Amino acid sequence: MEHKNLIATIYLKDGMAVKGKNDLESAGDLKGLAKLYNDSGVDKLYVFDLSNTDREHEANLHIMKELCRMIEIPIYGAGNIQRMEDVKKILYAGCKGAILDGSKHDTIQIAEEGAQRFGREKLLISMENVDLLFKHKKEVEEYVHKLVVLNPVIIDSLANLTDLPYSVIIQGYDEGRWVEILKKECVTGIGGEYISRYDTDVTQVKKILAAEGIETKKFISVMEWSQFKTNSDGMIPVIVQDYQTGEVLMMAYMNEEAFQSTLSLGKMTYYSRSRQELWVKGETSGHYQYVKSLAIDCDQDTILAQVSQIGAACHTGNTSCFYRELVKKEYMTKSPLKVFENVYHVIEDRREHPKDGSYTNYLFDKGVDKILKKLGEEATEIVIAAKNPEPEEVKYEISDFLYHMMVLMVEKGVTWEDIVEELNQR
Repeated sequence: MEHKNLIATIYLKDGMAVKGKNDLESAGDLKGLAKLYNDSGVDKLYVFDLSNTDREHEANLHIMKELCRMIEIPIYGAGNIQRMEDVKKILYAGCKGAILDGSKHDTIQIAEEGAQRFGREKLLISMENVDLLFKHKKEVEEYVHKLVVLNPVIIDSLANLTDLPYSVIIQGYDEGRWVEILKKECVTGIGGEYISRYDTDVTQVKKILAAEGIETKKFISVMEWSQFKTNSDGMIPVIVQDYQTGEVLMMAYMNEEAFQSTLSLGKMTYYSRSRQELWVKGETSGHYQYVKSLAIDCDQDTILAQVSQIGAACHTGNTSCFYRELVKKEYMTKSPLKVFENVYHVIEDRREHPKDGSYTNYLFDKGVDKILKKLGEEATEIVIAAKNPEPEEVKYEISDFLYHMMVLMVEKGVTWEDIVEELNQR
C-alpha cells in the first residue's frame, strides 16, 4: 500500500511566516517552525511566496534556500512564479519541486519550458478550480507530474478529468473528511493549517489514520524485538546520540512496548525502572527526542539511537547527561571540523574580549578591507607555494589562509555549520 503524506505549509510575507494567503498575522518563528516540521513527523513542506515586488521575491527565495539547507524533509516552492527563471531559482535553492499557479494565463508556457529543462517530475500545479484542465488537459498531463488542490470542492470533479495524482491543502481538521479524502487512490497527501500548527501532534494524527487503514510514513525495524538479547528484566539499554554533532546525550532502557512506541511515534520512548512505567522523553518538559535512526550493536544487546534533541537531554538542564568529567588526559583532536570549530571559537572570543597585542584583534580593528587584503595575499602565497615540490610550504600557507578566512567568517557571522550545510546541498 502506498504511503500517504502529511504536508505542512509556510506562507512568506516580508521575510516572515504568516498564517495564510489572506491572513498576514505572524505564524511564529520561521526557522523554529521548519525545525518542528522536520522532526515531528511531517513528510513534506510547501512554502508559498506571497511577495508582490521583485526585491521581496528575491528575499523569499533566499529564505527558501536557507530552509532547504537546515531541514531534511522535501520542500516545494510556490507563489509568485512569473517566468521560467523563477522555476530555476526555486530548484537551485534546493527545493524538490516548483508549484506553478494554475490560475495564471502563462502557467502552461512556463510548465512546458520547465519540463524541457528540468523534467516534469520537478513541476506541480496548484488549482482552486478545474478551468485549466478543461482548457489544457493534454498539456497539464504532459508537463507536470502532480497537482496541488487548494479547494477541496473540486476533488470529485478531478476524478473525472485526469489520472494525475494530487495532494490536498485544506483548512482545519475533520477526521472523517480527512479519511474520506486520503482513501481516494489518486490522493498522495493532505495538509495545511492544522498540520502546520505548533500544537498539532502529527504522530498522533498518523496513529488515527492508521486505525482507519491509511498508511503513512513511519519507522519499520528490520529486526523483531524477539531477536534482541534483552537483560533479565526483558529490557535493552539505549545509548542516545545527537544526530548532527555525534555527542552522547544519555542512556536509558527500553522494553518491547517502549520500542514499539518509539517506532510508532517517532519519539524516543523508554521504560522507567524506578517508576515502573513507560515514558515518552519530553512529555512533561517539552524536551522531545525525535528519532533519526536506530541501530543495534554486534551482540544485539544495545541500541544506538540518533536523535534530534529539543532542549536539554538531562533533567539538570545540561545538554548531555555526561557533563561531569572524572578523569581526562590532554590530547590533540584529529577531527577536522572540531579543529576548525575550536579555532573559530578562539577568534570569536578575541572579537568579544580583545587582548593587547593580539593579531586577530588588529585585523578586526582595521576592518573588513584589511581582512580581505590579507586573505588575497594568503591565497597568492598558496599558489606560489604550490610550485614547490615539497608539500610542507603548501600546508603552512593553506593553514594561514584558513585562519584569515575564519576571521572573515566571524566578521560576517558565518559559521562552520553554515558552510557544512551549504556543501551538503551541492
